[in-house]
Amino acid sequence: MSSHISNVRPAPDQVLVDIADYVLNYKIESTEAYDTARNCLMDTLGCGLEALSYPACTKLMGPIVPGTVVPNGAKVPGTQFQLDPIQAAFNIGAMIRWLDFNDTWLAAEWGHPSDNLGGILATSDWISRTRVAQGKAPLTVKDVLTAMIKAHEIQGVLALENSFNRVGLDHVILVKVASTAVVTGLLGGTKDEIINAVSNAWVDGQALRTYRHAPNTGSRKSWAAGDATSRAVRLALMAMKGEMGYPSALTAKTWGFYDVSFKGQPFKFQRPYGSYVMEQVLFKISFPAEFHAQTAVECALTLHPQIGERINSLEKIDQIEKIVITTHESAIRIIDKSGPLANPADRDHCIQYMSAIGLLKGNLTAADYEDDVANDPRIDALRAKMQCVEKAEYTKDYLDPEKRSIANAIQVFFKDGSKSDNVAVEYPIGHRRRRGEGIPELVKKFKINLARRFPAKQQAAILAVCENQKTLETTPVHEFVNLFEI
Repeated sequence: MSSHISNVRPAPDQVLVDIADYVLNYKIESTEAYDTARNCLMDTLGCGLEALSYPACTKLMGPIVPGTVVPNGAKVPGTQFQLDPIQAAFNIGAMIRWLDFNDTWLAAEWGHPSDNLGGILATSDWISRTRVAQGKAPLTVKDVLTAMIKAHEIQGVLALENSFNRVGLDHVILVKVASTAVVTGLLGGTKDEIINAVSNAWVDGQALRTYRHAPNTGSRKSWAAGDATSRAVRLALMAMKGEMGYPSALTAKTWGFYDVSFKGQPFKFQRPYGSYVMEQVLFKISFPAEFHAQTAVECALTLHPQIGERINSLEKIDQIEKIVITTHESAIRIIDKSGPLANPADRDHCIQYMSAIGLLKGNLTAADYEDDVANDPRIDALRAKMQCVEKAEYTKDYLDPEKRSIANAIQVFFKDGSKSDNVAVEYPIGHRRRRGEGIPELVKKFKINLARRFPAKQQAAILAVCENQKTLETTPVHEFVNLFEI
């Protein structure tokens, strides 16, 4: 005899309920969170503006059908495109993530919470333009900042104790979940509508990490977050039209996310949702390097004046016995690579490549991942000398919620018995512990990126809004986005 499975619809999974309650009811009181969100907004948009200098990115921009313009649609900063919010979210999300230069969150799962800005900004802009056309009040940028803080929190808190990469899933699953929740909230969704939308995000087939790892590393990693945040907008809009959800999307026996994709294990939570993640978020300020290598590149730049002359030719590099990169377990698992590197996406996820560029040049820019630079034979000669060694203390401090360090050290040993200093850096300049020196550099980075796209008068107008917290928060979203139109 067959055993019947109950068809009684259960109450929604608690994880779904907690997310919906947080989006609807939690009031952000932290001035630090709002200030950090303002800096995050500047930095994230700046990263997108820089990406527009790269044809591999811009070929993906624009409407699905060329020439399509959407009345009251969302505008894509730095372009002339005005699109439906789903496609605008893809555009903004892809340009933000293209150069791997926006913010980072490191825990059991890593990711880039500002990827959610694609869906948040596109939806907020579209809502505002539509409301103004109807004679109603638009959203303000404070609404955007609030949504950013909450999306950061949902993505980051889920990531603290739950490793999706260990089951082969890409971290953009958390972008989709977080964006779906806050975008449904921006649209005026009820608790049930947010639960329905988020349940659909979990039920979706999820992106594999194939495109982030050898031997398949490729450019999809640069548009995957745009894809996730645009999917979130679609799911939110469907929920707002009454599309049903799936209350046990996570816990359903056999068919739920836990059993299908998470080895039967429920999610673990280290802390309730608040504003912790935005306050603690890591900014990539000095160079576009995968974040587990940020401090390694800083070590390499520090060593450059000391050993640059000793490694500037293949003959001199041959006199190196070894280069030891002391690091943490996550770096070894993700970006410790040997052998050929096929493309820029491969190179910016190789700790040896990034360190070699830093040692040779005393600098690292996005252009250093392109083929013309990578063809320098000295880079692979240095990579061949490198070995990554895990230090247990670095791994422990990486996971410590009170430290959240991302430590690396580099030392060069020569065949004649001499050696460089062993340069170690525990906290990158984008870390919360280094905000004092980091934020002025972040603003400098933003100014450089504005200058890539806009004339001086327009740059000044954007800066005047972005550098004043009150002015920015009270600016209508559509007026803010108009500042970035070309």
